[in-house]
Amino acid sequence: MPEGHTVHRLARALTDLFAGQRLAVTSPQGRFADGAALLDGRVLAGASAWGKQLFVDFVPADGVPRAAGDVRVLRVHLGLYGAWTFAGDGSAVVVHAIGAPRRRIGETETVPRGGDQPVPLPRGDESPASASGPEGDVATGSTDDDPGTGWVPPAPRGAVRVRLRGVHAVADLTAPTTCEVLTPDEARVLVDALGPDPIRWGDAVRAGTRPDPRDDPQRFVDAVRRSRTPVGTRLMDQSVVAGVGNIYRAEVLYRARIDPFRPGASVPAEDLRALWDDLTELMLDGVRTGAIVTTLPEDRLPGGTTGRHRVRQNSDAVPGAVPSDASFYVYHREGLPCRVCGSPVLLREVAGRNLYWCATCQR
Repeated sequence: MPEGHTVHRLARALTDLFAGQRLAVTSPQGRFADGAALLDGRVLAGASAWGKQLFVDFVPADGVPRAAGDVRVLRVHLGLYGAWTFAGDGSAVVVHAIGAPRRRIGETETVPRGGDQPVPLPRGDESPASASGPEGDVATGSTDDDPGTGWVPPAPRGAVRVRLRGVHAVADLTAPTTCEVLTPDEARVLVDALGPDPIRWGDAVRAGTRPDPRDDPQRFVDAVRRSRTPVGTRLMDQSVVAGVGNIYRAEVLYRARIDPFRPGASVPAEDLRALWDDLTELMLDGVRTGAIVTTLPEDRLPGGTTGRHRVRQNSDAVPGAVPSDASFYVYHREGLPCRVCGSPVLLREVAGRNLYWCATCQR
């Protein structure tokens, strides 16, 4: 399942490609036809992410909402298999695909990062695997912004739930867990139920702006400490911290040398705040590069992963990037020696998800 940094990259890519444009919105697969009809011909005002949830705001065709009811929100949760794929007419560089990690993914990222310079990544040279389902027809579009260049977007591949077509590009959504149209109030209720998002917090701090109070890291600290549920379980609860998945969970606990089975209530507040700060830096780096890298240079020793798993990173083809099999301390390294102490990395299934840790380093 894509983790929070991936969804933030998606939000920035959609905003960069389509903000201010009146879009043709269709459902080639047909399962989202009613929702697409509510959005078709509207202007994409912007996209944002909160944890693993993507919210895309659409306003009336003139781009000027006059009341809250004028705004409609496309909410998407990719889940295990969802992905967005992109194509353009050649006039602008677009990402190739972002989503399900089981697919080969390459990106060219051109979205501004505030004070950070974007890291150019190569366009993928292999199309993502198509989901099963009927092929849809090419969306002809209903916008007034068609420049008349004669560009015809590629036909939807697989069961495309939603197609967004702008002036120079299309974005296709396949196999999401959730895809629905909400009012702003309905979207706000969902966000209010989520925990703080380290990426949103970090972005605000770096920009020198006031973070949203809902992103206050003290909410995370208090939520972990008010329960005797193991801290490794709490980190996967999106109401405790938004955007953390299995990789970030395992790796940040290792870097903090915290036993994942330790009751949350027994973890000192200062240790949890230090874990939050580390998680913020790691996830911001993930947004910047499109890859999760948690190892320090001195710990990137030969050993990689067990070979039974293949973790694909968006930077795999970038010269000089940290290879995926050197990027993690414990994730997918069960039975291999810990990069620091040499003890075997352990694996246990917890609540249906695999948990990796080093019992020596994480006492």
